[in-house]
Amino acid sequence: MLRIKIVFPTLFLSFPFILSFLSVRAQKLNKNDKVTVANLATHVHYLADPKLEGRRMGTPGDKAASDYIISELSKAGLRPKGDNNGWVQNFTIDQGRELSDDTWFSINDHPLVRFKEYFPVDFSATGQVSGSPAIALQESGVPWFLDLKEFPEVRSNHSELPALIRARAAACAKKGATALILYNSSKSSDFLAFDPKDKPEAAAIPVIYVTAAAKRKYLKDESASVDIRIKVGWTESLRTGHNVVAWLDNGAASTVIIGAHYDGPGHGEDSLGADNNASGVAGMIELARLLAASKLRNNNYLFIAFSGTELASAGSAWFVQHPETDLKKVSYMINMDMIGGLNDTTHTLTLAGLGTSPAWAPVCNAIRDKKYISPRTINTASINAGPTAGDQFAFYRASIPVLTFTTGLPADDHRTGSDADKINYPGELQVLKFIYSVIESANARGQLTFTPSEEQPITSVP
Repeated sequence: MLRIKIVFPTLFLSFPFILSFLSVRAQKLNKNDKVTVANLATHVHYLADPKLEGRRMGTPGDKAASDYIISELSKAGLRPKGDNNGWVQNFTIDQGRELSDDTWFSINDHPLVRFKEYFPVDFSATGQVSGSPAIALQESGVPWFLDLKEFPEVRSNHSELPALIRARAAACAKKGATALILYNSSKSSDFLAFDPKDKPEAAAIPVIYVTAAAKRKYLKDESASVDIRIKVGWTESLRTGHNVVAWLDNGAASTVIIGAHYDGPGHGEDSLGADNNASGVAGMIELARLLAASKLRNNNYLFIAFSGTELASAGSAWFVQHPETDLKKVSYMINMDMIGGLNDTTHTLTLAGLGTSPAWAPVCNAIRDKKYISPRTINTASINAGPTAGDQFAFYRASIPVLTFTTGLPADDHRTGSDADKINYPGELQVLKFIYSVIESANARGQLTFTPSEEQPITSVP
């Protein structure tokens, strides 16, 4: 793994306000750098605002974030490069199934609470059933009951239990059962649960699991007849995401892709995502502004704010499958994921993907003389760090050189408190300067050559 220590004077920081760069060290920044630091703080504070509720894909907060990114990229002078010449590229994730609103289960006219007192198993048939069976009797034309304590697998191999239940349901249906109601009176857990991502072939009849508490409450007398009413329905669980795609056209033969994901796990999953990954998006916006005003014209630049990264990097995978530019003309892809946590003691910036092109080593070594980088801190002995799971990986699989930048997983990542005031904005400025220098160093090298990387993923990058 390549570790680059960005060395600058010691800093006493306080981050209560957006203008947090007005510190001892930041006061030494030039006017343009102060603008960049202030912009970074503004972007992160907006994207990590509690009103956006963590920017979970498909939520109003996700939409507000993408609208903000579009506005800022437009201000930087970029043009839209999404679907139908718009700013966004839409995609849909199939998250499996969920119970339809009209699914219900009642015993003696008492409606049971789904997922608390009952749930249909994954392979339950849809349909509506009613009848007045007794637990101890198995008569044709009514629902039947099955105590899972009959299966020794409840105590041993739980993985075999669903298949055994399915087989029993088929046998019961052939004998006239209209539904199968499961319960477990043993002391061993059966570990049965509803999995929305599982879409097995449906059984011949509805199959309902009743919890032990509901069994004791509603089915205490196994010799008595009970009035059973069941309706099971499924709906597809789909979620729509939006990549923001912006274009800086320099009329060049090759294109550089610069990306960062803007979605987060969501407020309900304990993260507002200031560093994961509002910091990366803020950096991407500022790089767009800087490159639009630069003389680096040997490449076009395609900026992508990815959604769906928290859902198996769905947005970047979709883009590679449905590119808005010719991937054969893409020189390389840069990804920024959590770049706001530069440690003021170690000053370590981690790069992954250096083994994906033979050009990366000379490109990085060429920036040793930059004033804000200590030339003795680039570890050339560990120059070949391979790609890791993240948005860059889809591009790596498409044989495009990639480079991911991160300052590492924050201590409070995915927990409440990962907020905007904890970002090291002057530190992020130094990270951006280094990334800009990488782009500047690669500017005259033409389209980079791709090489597969055999190194193990770096686990510090999610």
